[in-house]
Amino acid sequence: MNAQTLIKNATPFLNYVVDWLNGLPDITIAEAIGGRPENVAVLSVDIINGFCTEGPLAGPRVAELVSPITTLFTVAHQAGVRHFIVTQDAHAPDAVEFENYPPHCVRGTSESETVAAFTNLPFWNLFTVMPKQSINSAIGTDLDPWLDAHPQVDTFIVVGDCTDLSTYHLAMHLKLRGNAANKKTRVLLPVNSVDTYDLPVDAAREIGAVPHHGDLLHHIFLYSMMLNGIEVVAQIK
Repeated sequence: MNAQTLIKNATPFLNYVVDWLNGLPDITIAEAIGGRPENVAVLSVDIINGFCTEGPLAGPRVAELVSPITTLFTVAHQAGVRHFIVTQDAHAPDAVEFENYPPHCVRGTSESETVAAFTNLPFWNLFTVMPKQSINSAIGTDLDPWLDAHPQVDTFIVVGDCTDLSTYHLAMHLKLRGNAANKKTRVLLPVNSVDTYDLPVDAAREIGAVPHHGDLLHHIFLYSMMLNGIEVVAQIK
């Protein structure tokens, strides 16, 4: 199959996905927490300097997530939520992941630090910071032990980057962990607080990297998460 045939055959589906995404509803924080703020956790992945403001993987698409996520944290806190988790890259200097991506967010460097907009929040003391060594927030981290220690938390709001990488793995882990335990688990993902990076084919060839169509992959992975029971909404206000 060539690209033209693939595009032609996929056009009806892509139109469907775009229409689905454009028609997503906003929901209120009250609707998200359902009157049970003690059962809710907000999790942000990889909103750190190394993806927002400095280093080889920083970019404007991710940087633009800082403001809406900070607002979401604030409205959730005002609504009584007290469980906040940030999972974030803190790689060893010789991380194996650097075989696939340029060296980034090495532990102890400014790239691996949480963005100032988060740490300046007056309730930052409530946040649990979980360093990670891969795009999966549950492998080699304290996430599963935290979930085991907080069995009452069954509603998760997931934000961050990238839609098709770390955010996908985090949201899917929370949902599938609940499924495996036969425990009803609600995972919400507000699109205005999630994104991925874009690397056009020509630019990728110039630097010897792998191209990455940000908009296409953003749409497809949001749709994939919805197919797996994750509640994808436009935003949580």
